[in-house]
Amino acid sequence: MASDVRTHQALPARAGTRPRTTSEFPHAQLDQQPADDRHLDAILAEAATWPSVCRTGSGISVEGARALALEPSAANGPPEAFLVDPEFCHVHAGGDLSLHATLPVPLAEEVVSAGWAEPHFLVHTGQAPATVVLLYAPRDDHESDIVLGLVRASYMFARGPSTEDSGVLGPEG
Repeated sequence: MASDVRTHQALPARAGTRPRTTSEFPHAQLDQQPADDRHLDAILAEAATWPSVCRTGSGISVEGARALALEPSAANGPPEAFLVDPEFCHVHAGGDLSLHATLPVPLAEEVVSAGWAEPHFLVHTGQAPATVVLLYAPRDDHESDIVLGLVRASYMFARGPSTEDSGVLGPEG
């Protein structure tokens, strides 16, 4: 599975219309769900191999949500790089296979513009930073690759600026 989403290249537009979502808690995707969670399982399994990533239950989402968090010593990003410290991404539960993640504002805007995400509804009221987005559930392998790259970008944001300079992410990072 590729995970190369670069912020200096335009993202391809997501095919089709945007899914319907809620504008209250829990913020969820209501349609356009994949047939199963194999794509998300693969994304979480890949992310679990990255340095300092822990798979855990979410500290902020609905019961059963699966989260990606950093070991505290590696959580060097700004406060807005976390949904709740040290969680930077989670996959919803109960049949909703969308994700919440944090992305640097320019990338978050690009991802929303390309149709891959929407801002968390609390962003519009100022109750959440503009870095928090709902990533739509990947429906196929191509979309899974894009979403994995976005989860990796969230990871890099949470790791902080020293990540890029340290070689931790390798030549693709």
